[in-house]
Amino acid sequence: MPSSAQAADGPDAMAGYSRPGVRRLWNWRVLLYVVCALICVFLIVPVLVIFPLSFNASEYFSFPIKSYSLRWYAEFFGDPKWQAALWKSLQIGVLSTIVSTFLGTAASLGMRRLSGPLRAGVLAVFLAPLVVPLVVSAVGLFYVFARLHLVGTVTGIVIAHSILAIPFVVITVTAALSKFDPVLERAGLSLGAGPVRVFFTVTLPAIRAGVVSGAIFAFVTSWDEVVAVIFIATAQQFTIPRLMWSGVRENISPTLLAAAVVITAVSLCLMLCAALIRRSDGGAER
Repeated sequence: MPSSAQAADGPDAMAGYSRPGVRRLWNWRVLLYVVCALICVFLIVPVLVIFPLSFNASEYFSFPIKSYSLRWYAEFFGDPKWQAALWKSLQIGVLSTIVSTFLGTAASLGMRRLSGPLRAGVLAVFLAPLVVPLVVSAVGLFYVFARLHLVGTVTGIVIAHSILAIPFVVITVTAALSKFDPVLERAGLSLGAGPVRVFFTVTLPAIRAGVVSGAIFAFVTSWDEVVAVIFIATAQQFTIPRLMWSGVRENISPTLLAAAVVITAVSLCLMLCAALIRRSDGGAER
């Protein structure tokens, strides 16, 4: 440590002793930024490549692009087959979002009353679909749904997507509940309100950002899910991801790129909305 005489020389003198440490810290920070930038490039560039390719006028996946056209988007939005798949994806996505948001929120509220190993065990069960490989989950769902006569039904697909989406709702709602003061609920009950009214007037407004974010994640999960649909749906039931998968196997068309851009754009917009909701809710708390 510098002596008192050296410290009396002023901030400039003290700064001289810390320059090597500051320089090392700056070097590590720059290295961290570079590594993070490279990782982002590695993850994002393959996705961004489909955007210019979807405007390619050629009937083949060719690069560099010689001419641009909107023909593949016109085919995507004009072909009855793609429109039926789009409607089916929206229908299943909305239904599974409602189911998973309701069940995931209820599960988070129930786990709040648990503690210790029991809470950890219940949480592990709800988060299991994130850990178990998707193919394994799809095979298990197929055998269970076959006994329940749910294979080939919209109900079966909605239940499968809801199971896969519930973990995201549980994570976001549990995080929101961790910042919620239960004294507010007790205050509402002490004033004569029932549990249902307290939930809708006190608890739900306080955790709405977590619930809405969980619902968005649930919809995105259903929107681009393909493995469970392949196992559970019939040959005539096509969502957009399954129709894309079928097209890749049977007839590669640039229309697939237009469909991929639509799926990616919708997912990015929804994720941006979720980030803005969490940010605005955090700003309101401060």
